[in-house]
Amino acid sequence: MSDRAPKPPRLERWDRRMEGPLAVASLVYLTGYAVRILAHHRLPQGWLDLCLAVTLGAWALFIADYAVRLRLSGLGPLRFLRGHLLDTVVVILPLLRPVRMVSIYNQIQRRHDKPRLGLYARVMVYSGLTVALLGFAGALTVYRYEVDAPGASIVTFGDAVWWASATLATVGYGDVVPVTPIGRLVAVGMMACSLALLGAVTGSFSSWLIQTFRREGEDEDGGRPPGGSPGAS
Repeated sequence: MSDRAPKPPRLERWDRRMEGPLAVASLVYLTGYAVRILAHHRLPQGWLDLCLAVTLGAWALFIADYAVRLRLSGLGPLRFLRGHLLDTVVVILPLLRPVRMVSIYNQIQRRHDKPRLGLYARVMVYSGLTVALLGFAGALTVYRYEVDAPGASIVTFGDAVWWASATLATVGYGDVVPVTPIGRLVAVGMMACSLALLGAVTGSFSSWLIQTFRREGEDEDGGRPPGGSPGAS
């Protein structure tokens, strides 16, 4: 079953019921993770433990939701995994969970029949939001593992944000680079995602331009008399 196939009624009701709680849990998880990384030298240990408990609690909610959806779908684990690959990835890597909110927002708009952007505009807007969320999550993760590593050039969160921006833009200045295995693994993932998103945005923009020029050409041709150019007798 793919994401385009009709959902069982019970699964559809569950998805509607969990949209709000999962969106809140996604923001809570990202906030708790960011606070633990960015303020680990300034906050008391008790507050750091609270942030850890909050992030683990949100992660437990993601896992429970995934298990319930698997059961309600009526599919085997492998078929469900193939049809819900993004959901599986964000359960394994919950820091990417906020990215899932982009598609949830689109589903809510469709359900309430609210005015929506055109197809090409949606692709570009959603890709931009995804890039921003991926960049922030990647910068946090790289900063966590690089800040105390021997010989590291990413020693502040500003360095991590600069590196993430250059990586997602496929520029690769090379002035700051990860030196730890985890940092380099994150770098590879961000490179792959940036290439895919850049291709989606470029393709959508090109298609929009072609469609716009074709429509203008059709309008100009429609305004000419059958005999040829305007003004011909």
